[in-house]
Amino acid sequence: MLADFHNHSCLSPCGSLELSPRRLLELGAARGLQLMALTDHNSSLNCPAFAKLSPRYGIIPIFGMEATTNEEIHVLCLFTNLEACMAFNDFAYSILTPFLNNPNKTGDQVYVDEDDNIKGEVKYYLINSIDLSIDNIGAKVMEFGGIVIPAHADRVAFSMTSQFGVIVDGPWAAIECVRIPPTKNGFALNTLGYPLTISSDAHFPEHVGRRPFKLDVTAEELLAGGNEANMDVLKSALGRRPRF
Repeated sequence: MLADFHNHSCLSPCGSLELSPRRLLELGAARGLQLMALTDHNSSLNCPAFAKLSPRYGIIPIFGMEATTNEEIHVLCLFTNLEACMAFNDFAYSILTPFLNNPNKTGDQVYVDEDDNIKGEVKYYLINSIDLSIDNIGAKVMEFGGIVIPAHADRVAFSMTSQFGVIVDGPWAAIECVRIPPTKNGFALNTLGYPLTISSDAHFPEHVGRRPFKLDVTAEELLAGGNEANMDVLKSALGRRPRF
């Protein structure tokens, strides 16, 4: 399957207001994606619309967010079950730094329905961190039934290597990189043998589907006779991704 686990929508203040869940899925399907996650900054409020619309576009949805730890490391928190994702969303918002968003300065943070109608706007600025460290975010996400993938590990900002200089051990289902094999400052990056993914990290329509990855699983295997992706099958498929 062709997959992409890192995509933003109009909810992320740094994302395009044009990129509603509907538009994201429309572009993803046109560019061949079969499995797609919606991961706005510290919020999953556009995931319900994403869930309703995904069957229309023939895409299996993964729900989540790109959480920011209190070390300012970006981490993908991914769920196959919408209810579990929304429960984690409520928890994450309760520990988000309570700094009011100013849309005129920092961008709009709107969540919408499946017809692109605005349902509301998030009060607190979503780029701030939630009160979880890199040491405990994995265990907390797993309590809610999700998996964790540290984001863009080979980037110079908001990554493990930008904050710590190295990849650190943890309950990671994979490590996301911009490129495989990953490098940092011209040197090979030690990814500790974790499976690796890449992603589009889409914030604008033109970004959607620019860096998908292949997952060794069929749609039938992933759905396993149900209506949502099976988390155990997903983790097993991620485990077969390349390691360097």
